[in-house]
Amino acid sequence: MIRNAVRLACVFTMASAAAGQTWTHLGPAPIGGSLDAGRVSAVVCHPTLADRYFVAGADGGVWRTDDGGASWTPLTSHMPASAVGALVLDPNNPDIVFAGTGEANFANHSRYGLGIYRSTDAGQTWTHLAEQDFAGRCISRLVIDPRDSSRVFAGVTWAGGFPAKAAAKRHPQADGPVGLFRSDDAGVSWSRITTGLPELCLTDLVIDPSDPSRMFAAVGRIFGDPANGIYRSTDSGQTWTKLTVGLPTGTVGRIALAASPSRSGRLFALVTNPATSTGDGASTLAGYRTDNGGDSWTAINPGSIQATYGWYLCVVGVNPTNPDMVLMGGLSLVRSSNAGSSFTNVTPPHVDLHAIAWDAAGRLVVGDDGGVHRSTNNGTSWESRNNGLGTIQFYAGVSTHPTDPNRFLGGTQDNGSNLRSSNSLVWTRVTGGDGGWTQWNRANTQLLFTEFQGTGNIFRSTNGGASFNSFGSGINSGDRNCFLPPFLIDPNDPTKMLYATNRVYRSVNGGSWSAISPSLSATGAIRALAISPADSSTVYAVTNDHRVHVSTDGGASFTTRLTDAFGWPRVTREIRPDDSDPATAYLAGATFGSPKIRRTRDRGLTWSTLDGNLPDLPVNVVATDPRCTPTTLYAGTDAGLYVSTDDGLSWRRVEGGLPNACIIDLHVETNFSRIVVATQGRGLWSAPLPDCVPCRADFNADGFVDFFDFDQFILCFEGGDCPPGTSADFDADGFIDFFDLDAFIAAFEQGC
Repeated sequence: MIRNAVRLACVFTMASAAAGQTWTHLGPAPIGGSLDAGRVSAVVCHPTLADRYFVAGADGGVWRTDDGGASWTPLTSHMPASAVGALVLDPNNPDIVFAGTGEANFANHSRYGLGIYRSTDAGQTWTHLAEQDFAGRCISRLVIDPRDSSRVFAGVTWAGGFPAKAAAKRHPQADGPVGLFRSDDAGVSWSRITTGLPELCLTDLVIDPSDPSRMFAAVGRIFGDPANGIYRSTDSGQTWTKLTVGLPTGTVGRIALAASPSRSGRLFALVTNPATSTGDGASTLAGYRTDNGGDSWTAINPGSIQATYGWYLCVVGVNPTNPDMVLMGGLSLVRSSNAGSSFTNVTPPHVDLHAIAWDAAGRLVVGDDGGVHRSTNNGTSWESRNNGLGTIQFYAGVSTHPTDPNRFLGGTQDNGSNLRSSNSLVWTRVTGGDGGWTQWNRANTQLLFTEFQGTGNIFRSTNGGASFNSFGSGINSGDRNCFLPPFLIDPNDPTKMLYATNRVYRSVNGGSWSAISPSLSATGAIRALAISPADSSTVYAVTNDHRVHVSTDGGASFTTRLTDAFGWPRVTREIRPDDSDPATAYLAGATFGSPKIRRTRDRGLTWSTLDGNLPDLPVNVVATDPRCTPTTLYAGTDAGLYVSTDDGLSWRRVEGGLPNACIIDLHVETNFSRIVVATQGRGLWSAPLPDCVPCRADFNADGFVDFFDFDQFILCFEGGDCPPGTSADFDADGFIDFFDLDAFIAAFEQGC
């Protein structure tokens, strides 16, 4: 075996060969002015190190700060799932961290998880546990028995969405068991606790700090269920009883809990009304307090703090040293200093609360849709702690400037549409809400377009993004929409635009919009739209009833071509027409168990599958490099980027430092010789495009020259598996010997 000797001899070449081939993070981290980051779903603070926090990006993995949020380090970029919803530190050793994957906040973008991560060195390294137990679902809460650190409890829910479980993306284990689970070996193996508990989503869980044998569980199926409610165990979680005295008798929805660390028997609960099938109705029912360990409860009134989003926003926290101070969070955050008799609004700079904690210095730290905010006076005033926290969740529709490689425009989850105008991680918010599709007019770069959620909420700037005005005149506000309706500038005629609700609208010369097509769906709407760069009369539309429609008259009439285009109900760039042939288009499949990449060469009459050896992962977006023969294909998946240089026969994962995140949009920009990737939880990234001529040192054909090529060549050299089309006979002399090794190292040193 020569691998170790060769590795030591070639370390210096690897560093030089990888230079210029790595990915660059482009931000935002944070958004300027408001200093916001992406959604944070969980926060835990070290019990003695006042400036050490761990936070969970809702789809950005686990991050740590050691300076109170002045800077952040991502800890799980290499792990298989980036959606994280629960964190806990071992009370007996805070260097031991558990992270529950899957975000149990029940939105369409609250993605499924793949089990639990455990670290024993404060997040430096991780062990992946319980994938077989919990994959396809979400971990709502993790707690550790302070008397026995090997005993860990997990609350488990189904992934959320409207329709139900949409965020699971048809994962094969999406319908697996939910409820309360226990591990007695520090997370290695798990068993479900059923005695006294229903098999329903468990939305919160606490261990009584004064009596660890007493536990409380919130069963809170968001659509309501007669078995929803607060349950108590007095035997360390073995058996459970539903509590009723003073609690609501009707059907309720999601429930959050918190126990006072400084007053035995005191707990608070926030209870919501059930959600409807469309995501409405989940208003605040009431808050509740018990002072006797749950024997009886008293209603308290935090106000209507959740609007109709109690299924998404529901959290409670009790000050660790003051049992009378409770905070309840939803759309807004309220504080009571008298055990719930009255409340004061103390909402941080960004609404939508998901996590409440206090650090070792007594400062209040919250996680919300704008990242992390901290208060030294329990919410009276706030500061952003998001510098370098790269957790922004992009939607599809990122736009790039045609001549300035530093300028980007993109819509983000609850952080508006943002403009990057320089080589900086700090972006500028230009319009608000949930930012969706954007467009940058390539003939007149002073013209920019953005939108926020809902029908007709489109905006135009005529001064390069300095200001925006409404541009939705003529769009029927009663049309059905896909939350963020797609809209496009015609790539062949920059004076024309298309916009999609359940039908297609057109605008010419910046005028008002006019409907040009009939409805394409009896009950749904258009979630993806594409115009052929080769012929504007060819338009592709995908609807959220799984259909692909094709128009040959510019969008006035459509023919249904596919009925099994399963995908995500938000928005992705899932349909991509070929640059030169209007009859050719590529379709991504954003669910498990369905075709990943399909291609038509006859405007949708027939389709071929190009999945090759792609893993069974949702593919949200597809892009092509038309310079190459055959066309190089890129697939943006729920877990990173894949590339094929042989027309889909084989696929390689793209490495080079791109985090293992959900890719929601991507562009191949041949004018800048780069690829740009927008992620749902890790911001925007770019890397140089590899040459079309195969790079000999890129032995695994993933587009980068790095350690993986070296390892793969050595495996092949030693008689192991070789990538398709490659050989350890690197110098092609008919012999496999050290001359081949020398030839490979020479190519490696040259970077190609």
